[in-house]
Amino acid sequence: MSRAFVAGLGAVSPAGWSVAALCEAISKGQPLPIQPVERPGWEKSLRARGVPNPATRPEWLAHPRLRRTSPVTHYAAAAALEAVASLRASQNGKPRLGLVVCLQSGCVKYSRRFFEEALADPTTASPLLFPETVYAGPASHVAALLGSVALTYTLVGDPACFLQGVSLGAQWLAENRADACIIIGSEESDWILADALRHLDRPAVITSGAGALCLCRDLKMSAGVELAAITDPHTYSTRNNRMQAAQAMRSQLGGNSSTELLCDGIGSSPRADAAEQAAWHDWTGVRLSPKRILGEGLMAGAAWQCVAACEAVASGRFTAANVSLVGSNQQAIGARFVRAHSQAPGFPEGAPSFARRP
Repeated sequence: MSRAFVAGLGAVSPAGWSVAALCEAISKGQPLPIQPVERPGWEKSLRARGVPNPATRPEWLAHPRLRRTSPVTHYAAAAALEAVASLRASQNGKPRLGLVVCLQSGCVKYSRRFFEEALADPTTASPLLFPETVYAGPASHVAALLGSVALTYTLVGDPACFLQGVSLGAQWLAENRADACIIIGSEESDWILADALRHLDRPAVITSGAGALCLCRDLKMSAGVELAAITDPHTYSTRNNRMQAAQAMRSQLGGNSSTELLCDGIGSSPRADAAEQAAWHDWTGVRLSPKRILGEGLMAGAAWQCVAACEAVASGRFTAANVSLVGSNQQAIGARFVRAHSQAPGFPEGAPSFARRP
């Protein structure tokens, strides 16, 4: 059976424009500052955690395809370039890349601007904005920036969809359709999203950014981390509610020792977090909850969980890390990352035989 290794990581978050900045903020355990977001026509502001400006203007922003792009593309591009940096340094020539970009809200800033103009005066609405409103836009731009991209997909769903993208990338590697695959989760915030989240999950604070994993087939190219397993996707339905789906996902992920990490999606909302809290109530090992520090990053938040988990294993602090994703309205799915060894690891203790390996 083909194996998939983590070759690189990338991140843009309210903590900064690197994986190091993300992990430093999470390790400190202090929630990042909240900024006010003005809503037109309102005296009271909304809340968000924004991405700070980079210390210097990135050179890649001069690329022709990025001159008119939305922040969601900038974040995805920065995370992808960081994740693929070590891979390119170790390759002779350009590897065939697969690219999977996962989104939930997409290019909301340009969508808002386009419809604002169309409603104000349809005859003067700029047609230049429209191409940047489509979900496939960021993937197209990042693929052009990276070059040598053999496959490019865009997946749209709730945050748990990010692990569907990881599974797809591992499948491409197994089928020899790519030499490496980059999976990106990216989001941008706007007052529309901040207002929508206020209605759906009042304690949550919207945020933006991106996270990226670069997968490869060669152990020598890895960062010392292997993707050991991805659970089945347990979708929500009238016969399988969110609580039951979370429990089913948990049953397929083993491990519960002091040398293993749980990176969960629990934030600051008792109601939204109830299913995941119940599923992992028996976990006695170390756990990280990036949402408590960074805010609700939607698809980017799911990617940050995977980045933090992989970095913790790569650094040698843990022998394995479980990632738990209980999506907002579609599915619960989990992944397990372990230290990379010359021999393939077995299924986690307690995991049933139908837990899927990529």
